Amino acid sequence: MWTSNRIRRTFIDYFRERGHTEVPSSSLVPINDPTLLFTNAGMNQFKDVFLGLDTRSYNRAVTAQKCVRAGGKHNDLDTVGRTPRHHTFFEMLGNFSLRDYFKEQAIIYAWELLTQVIGLSRENLWITIYQDDDEAFGLWQQVTGLTPERIIRLGEEDNFWSMGDTGPCGPCSEIMYDRGSEYSCGEECGIGVCDCDRWLEIWNLVFMQYNRDENGVMTPLPRPSIDTGMGLERLASILQNKNSNYDTDLFVPIIAQIEKLTGKEYDPAEAGFPFRVIADHSRSCLFLIADGVLPSNDGRGYVLRRILRRAVRFGKMLGIEEPFLYKNVDVIVETMKDAYPEIEEKQEFIKKVIRLEEERFFVTLSEGIKKLEEIIGVNRGQGLSQIKGEDAFMLYDTYGFPLDLTEDMAEENGLEVDTAGFDLMMAEQRQRARQANKTSNAFASERIIHDILALIPASDFVGYENYAAEGRILAMIKESDLVKNAADEEIMIITDRTPFYAESGGQTADSGTIKGQKGQLMVQDVQKIGTWIIHYGYLNGSMEAGEEVHLENDRQKRLDTARNHTATHLLHKALREVLGEHAQQKGSLVEANRLRFDFTQLTPLTEQEVLEIENRVNRSIWNLYDLTTTLTDVKQAREMGAVALFGEKYGEEVRVVSIGDYSMELCGGTHVDNTGQIGLFKILSEASIGSGLRRIEAVTGSYAFEHLRQAENDLKRAALQLKTTPAEVNEKIEAVTKTIKEKEKEIEQLRGKMAQAGNEDIISQAVDVQGVRLLFTRVDQEDANLLRQNAEMLKDKLGSAVVMLGAVIDNKAVMVCFVSKDLLDKGLHAGKLVSLAAKIAGGGGGGRPDMAQAGGRDASKLAEALEAARQLAEKTLG
Repeated sequence: MWTSNRIRRTFIDYFRERGHTEVPSSSLVPINDPTLLFTNAGMNQFKDVFLGLDTRSYNRAVTAQKCVRAGGKHNDLDTVGRTPRHHTFFEMLGNFSLRDYFKEQAIIYAWELLTQVIGLSRENLWITIYQDDDEAFGLWQQVTGLTPERIIRLGEEDNFWSMGDTGPCGPCSEIMYDRGSEYSCGEECGIGVCDCDRWLEIWNLVFMQYNRDENGVMTPLPRPSIDTGMGLERLASILQNKNSNYDTDLFVPIIAQIEKLTGKEYDPAEAGFPFRVIADHSRSCLFLIADGVLPSNDGRGYVLRRILRRAVRFGKMLGIEEPFLYKNVDVIVETMKDAYPEIEEKQEFIKKVIRLEEERFFVTLSEGIKKLEEIIGVNRGQGLSQIKGEDAFMLYDTYGFPLDLTEDMAEENGLEVDTAGFDLMMAEQRQRARQANKTSNAFASERIIHDILALIPASDFVGYENYAAEGRILAMIKESDLVKNAADEEIMIITDRTPFYAESGGQTADSGTIKGQKGQLMVQDVQKIGTWIIHYGYLNGSMEAGEEVHLENDRQKRLDTARNHTATHLLHKALREVLGEHAQQKGSLVEANRLRFDFTQLTPLTEQEVLEIENRVNRSIWNLYDLTTTLTDVKQAREMGAVALFGEKYGEEVRVVSIGDYSMELCGGTHVDNTGQIGLFKILSEASIGSGLRRIEAVTGSYAFEHLRQAENDLKRAALQLKTTPAEVNEKIEAVTKTIKEKEKEIEQLRGKMAQAGNEDIISQAVDVQGVRLLFTRVDQEDANLLRQNAEMLKDKLGSAVVMLGAVIDNKAVMVCFVSKDLLDKGLHAGKLVSLAAKIAGGGGGGRPDMAQAGGRDASKLAEALEAARQLAEKTLG
């Protein structure tokens, strides 16, 4: 019997006996080739040789190459299981001439191997060639004895191969196997006409004989090469007389294993589609992991994750509700280990990786499928043929449900998916992520965390009652991977119990320490993702998963934060009392040293309103209200009168925080036991943050006291400078301010008198041009306003005149021009005159026809600029 192992070995031995070097399969991860996601053809490892960038010690080679086509340009994922021939993983048998033999010898080898060694009947073999390849047409007849009718000429799309838009290329010949008229699709059935099961392409011979340049011009290569590829799975189906690749010895053991796992019998027809998908995907997963690819959220790891999770979902369709894919590994290894011994060496590791990924996915898969089935039901009820992009994105973002699985289920139910809408929402999310003010780079993405911790028990938060607790390390995460231990590095730790409050609801996270037997984690941040509370920090010493630890947060920071959080509730209540019920919370930040509160309000708060709000909060503090908490549902909480924040997502059970009989809100944060613990509340600022939104920033407790003490110290220093007492500072400032204004007025008057006196000399510089007085001159002036006043004063004194004064102010040229209104009809324009002058001085400016001002960076050009403006004025007057 022609087993797959025998076929593979026979192919390799045939070419070895004819001077070919047996070259091992390259990795599925291409080396130094960023253009490829995965190795997808036998020639990949010889690509640089064909391009002339590399040489080998041999010029003839034979390989059995592992290939994956899933993702990127070559992607057979969607057709897997639907046809008898397509796979994500397959083996390509190939012989290569690296500038050695060419077309005739390649044809001889192929025909001899198939007909004389393997024993295929020549009556079942047909040949396709490139339509213009007359050489191949003649050689096939000469070598095989086939009649011209059995050699089919096809176009460039079918029978011309190229590596890219430029580079080596050439015609190819395909050897086709005729499975018989019983497999015909009809009267028009024929090679190049249909793609039915009668005609099976088994071997492609590529004749690389040209080099194509950027203009599409092809020139013959000085030393052409040969690249051939034959699918092992397809040849096995012929030699084993099977209608489908899935019925060969490569897949039958896997399908039998799936039958055992499901208790269901495989149907070679359409009903067996899930079996075929699982069998194919199991092989891909095994070989990808063996070659170093691990499930992830990007690149090759993401493709592996898609393949694996797709197989899991089809297992679920067959009734499997637990991890099972890893159980196929042993069967595949037994089938393939002779050809690829590395998979036996990595067998247990491969099983662990697959099982862990399955376990992660089962957590999200059930919820995602249920939700998608609801969406499909709604669509059917409404007569819709397309699942909205926003629904597909919600499934992906909320349930971790991959888009391709949504598309698969949609197709099975006769629906399409709005992928453009999905892509748009994905792009918007990425943009939001880039613009987010706070991104915890130390934390992996939420989706990755969900996947990693799928089987880790939920964390128990005991921080409402305790500052410290004993716990056990459930998991340790380093760079998005679970680790068993860590030492002297940044790490994330999840414990079964924790007193650490995770950042939520605007309240920042606790900090503190987690102490083990040999190490201590300095907790810098705490986040809650799903049901897990994750502590991040730097580990001094070492810790390991399963270790008992002591967790203790920073008590002072916790108390300060609690003061501010309770204060936000009091502030919210005071705002609604003073401004009205429209003053609803729209955001908050609660830290240890301050609080920030955003609320709806159309107009700025008056000074009196700010004072009243501050007073009300402090009165509430000094009323010594006790705080109580109640656990209930949202409906009951609202009936109790609790304030729920609009747009906030609440679970089935909510926590109601009551401050005496004054305030009641839904809140999961930490608070003081009695408002008296807040001590003092002080508003620092009130400002707009957008249309209809205001923000108050405030401090409490010792921070408020320090703020007031600093203000008192500033007041004492001001009193000292003013030579008065703190109580009389305001009166003193008013008196000093009044004196300053009076002195400034006197100075202005004196400047005016001085300028007027100087103007008498300047007026004498004016010249008469056709009855119009022109005055263009530089003056010594350090104030632009006074320069303008002087120019206007001169214009008024000269009568019908054009006045332009220039001065150097702050090392820059400044020019002011006035034109009497009676001259405007003559075409004189102050703005144009100034613009010309400013351009010469390296600046710009302009203005009205009767008055303009400009400046320039180059003060040395001032005289030249004034002269140019004067000449323009004279020219305008004619």
